[in-house]
Amino acid sequence: MDETSGNTPVVIGVGQVSERTDEPGYRARSPMDLAGDALAAAIADAGAGPGLAGAIDTLGAIRQFEMSRPDAEAPFGRADNPPRAIARRIGADPRRAILETTGGQTGQNLIGELATEIALGRSEVAAIAGAEAISTLRALREAGETRDWSEEVGGDLEDRGYGLDDLFDAELLRHGAASAIAHYALFENARRARLGLSSDSYRQAIGELFAPFTRVAAANPHAAAPVARTAHDLAAVTARNRIVAEPYPRMTVARDQVNQGAAVIVASARKARELGVPENRWVHIHAIAAKAEPSPMERADLSRSPASVAAVEAALARAGRTLDEVRHLDLYSCFAIPVFNLADRFGLSATDPRGLTLTGGLPFFGGPGNNYSTHAIAEAVARVRAMPGSYALVGANGGFMSKYSAGIYSMEPADWSDADRTIALPRQPAAVRKAAGPQTELTVETYTIVESRSGPVAIVLGRNAAGERIAANADLEHPPTRALFEADAPFGAALTLSPAPGGRTEARLTEG
Repeated sequence: MDETSGNTPVVIGVGQVSERTDEPGYRARSPMDLAGDALAAAIADAGAGPGLAGAIDTLGAIRQFEMSRPDAEAPFGRADNPPRAIARRIGADPRRAILETTGGQTGQNLIGELATEIALGRSEVAAIAGAEAISTLRALREAGETRDWSEEVGGDLEDRGYGLDDLFDAELLRHGAASAIAHYALFENARRARLGLSSDSYRQAIGELFAPFTRVAAANPHAAAPVARTAHDLAAVTARNRIVAEPYPRMTVARDQVNQGAAVIVASARKARELGVPENRWVHIHAIAAKAEPSPMERADLSRSPASVAAVEAALARAGRTLDEVRHLDLYSCFAIPVFNLADRFGLSATDPRGLTLTGGLPFFGGPGNNYSTHAIAEAVARVRAMPGSYALVGANGGFMSKYSAGIYSMEPADWSDADRTIALPRQPAAVRKAAGPQTELTVETYTIVESRSGPVAIVLGRNAAGERIAANADLEHPPTRALFEADAPFGAALTLSPAPGGRTEARLTEG
């Protein structure tokens, strides 16, 4: 092979680990322990001779939930240098240690970045790893137990910060949309309005989308909830499957109570040969494309994400493939709408014989923080190895349908001679102005109702007469307004606005 092909980056090893609090052999491992175990599994998966761990020159750690926001807490403590804490568990001492930003897209984007470094000859072996032990943390705290998961590792660290710029909107936060569930519920109801469906019909559609996911999870040994369920099971609102934010029943949202870790190792073709990695373990990265949305208040259509579509289209184009030619799909599924968004654009069905998930999806396999897509990539690598010549697509979503990364993988060779298979697309431009100053009326675009300590809160997004977007809280103490929202379809209704405490805006049904 010539010098260029020798620098071709290839995935040589993937690893996944998990444990459940109720299973035999449960060890209550820390996140760093789980991530280290996953990286050790990736080393074993590569089938290399001795020396692979020591050859890792770059290690990127996926940021835990406990360090994903400035106000996040780590009740049992945390490592001061996560990538080096993971590295020392496998006897590695990488020249470069990276702590990535927050977001479910970060792992796949980092693989693309590190693959480019390899293609340019600036790295030979790079790895990413991450884990969450939220299930263990909660179980121990409920039992009144504690652990010391703090580690002082020291050493160089490239800490990239939280990466939360343009993610949270102050207006939405003021009106109660402080969680991912609330944001996605707003988008989901916007799509429901566009389709003209009732809440019950829309929940049934979510159930039909996700029922096949549960069957994949039921067969996955790493799944946190390995139980096959019917569409009716998922859609029916019961005491156990209560509404967490309209229209979502509890079982259809991402499950963060997991103990899961995953890792991926990428090497140059030259170094892979030198280390003795068999070529039947090599998986080529054909493209990774990423694109971001503006803040939710500035989006043209709250029911769609054009950035996600553009990322998938760009990755497919660079790989020289159509979606019909991709055999294996994992569409990020923290909630239904990121899946629906791509299914709507590409004509995918919930009953597509390929399936829309490789893991079982975040509500059923589990949502290990920012690291879910590392698991999806590990599954994609396993699938294309088992079916040489096939291609896999992994979609990775971050924030509030804010940032998307699409990756294409295959055992078929990819030409990296121009080091141009990682594509950073320009941010989707803001399309709607936010209203400034006191407003008098809005027309409802979308809404959700979430529970707070003081009772239900109805969050509303709408437009004024100038087309500017406004956030408000519907006054559920006002009988006509409450009746409007309880009737299931306030879309298009005119609401009269007035100032409320805390800088909020209160909305009532315009009467007369």
